[in-house]
Amino acid sequence: MTVVSCAKAGTAGTTAGTTAGDAGGGGGAGGGKAPVKVGLVYSKTGPLAAYGKQYLDGFKAGLDYATKGTGAVDGHKIEIAEQDDAGDPAKAVSAAKDLIGKGHKILAGSTASGVALQVGPIAAQNKVLFISGSAATDKVTGLNKYTFRSGRQSYQDIRTAASFIGEAKGKKVTVLAQDNAFGQGNVAAVKAVLGGQGATVESVLAPPSATDLTPFATQAKSAKPDLLYVAWAGETASALWTSLNQQDVFGSTKVVTGLDLAASYPLFGPAADKISFLNHYFDGAAGTEVEKAMTAAVGKTGGKPDIFTPDGFTAAQLVVHAIEANKGSADDVDALVRALEGWSFDGVKGKLTVRAEDHALLQPMFQVKLTGTGADARPTVEKILPADQVAPPATPIAG
Repeated sequence: MTVVSCAKAGTAGTTAGTTAGDAGGGGGAGGGKAPVKVGLVYSKTGPLAAYGKQYLDGFKAGLDYATKGTGAVDGHKIEIAEQDDAGDPAKAVSAAKDLIGKGHKILAGSTASGVALQVGPIAAQNKVLFISGSAATDKVTGLNKYTFRSGRQSYQDIRTAASFIGEAKGKKVTVLAQDNAFGQGNVAAVKAVLGGQGATVESVLAPPSATDLTPFATQAKSAKPDLLYVAWAGETASALWTSLNQQDVFGSTKVVTGLDLAASYPLFGPAADKISFLNHYFDGAAGTEVEKAMTAAVGKTGGKPDIFTPDGFTAAQLVVHAIEANKGSADDVDALVRALEGWSFDGVKGKLTVRAEDHALLQPMFQVKLTGTGADARPTVEKILPADQVAPPATPIAG
């Protein structure tokens, strides 16, 4: 593995615009050298638009950081073309094909898992580099030789959840979720990961339309698990946490769930400080120099980092490194792939590594506590789990 220092990646400067060459003084972008075209396909609108905005803010900050404010690599300006998939895989595929047809050899983005799983094969068919974003599905790892990721994956979430109970063998785990694709996917993942390590995994599934959640909170308590893993999304989240609190579920079992974007913190209400949170990232979690640079860059445009801002920042670091390794060119995509495989670098969360075998992004994760209620709710890091503790098993690349 080649360890590339923070200094090689660049330093923070002015946030890049849509055309990265506008970011700095432009000294490196002149000379008439051909630009490198990078396409971003992400959720600018739709149900995941908040995540998409975080990703874009992070990407612009990361591009500026990695190019030392020039928006160029070896004199080649990096030109960014944005396409909105609105979280719709069909729109994403259409946008990806359009960008490829216009000569883009590098694509990034994918706020939603369904999008990533559709764009990845398109990248392989057309031999373009694809760096998926915040899409968490494990299936992106090892999807094909041209697909990478700049965020975490579900396995890393679940290994973080498991860290709250230590050795999984012999433990009882109950998954409380909605009876839809999201909830069922979480049940399957917990069974695969913790069940595979010797835990007994059961589930309590509620209809997505349910508004009275007391019966499901009661079922979860009656199961008497060592760990209650809650995977919940949508408008009933606040009611769920209220029901769990009223049924005193927290007094009888360890309750773990993922800490989402900052806007969701008030949803936990009085139950907040009783929940053990696994976390990919929150503003200020890492304390690294790279994080400080990202925060400063995002702040210059009036923004504030959130859970998926690092995913965009990391994507930009990957893009720039691949182009740097090829002297400012993206023409040889196989060479771009080779440049990323096995690369270790200083990222927002700490030391990150692109595993050569399957392109998993190895990274630390966080155990977090949330204190306060409503607008005063604030997360703090209880423990940083090193990358090797939460690393997914290697998956052979499919194609």
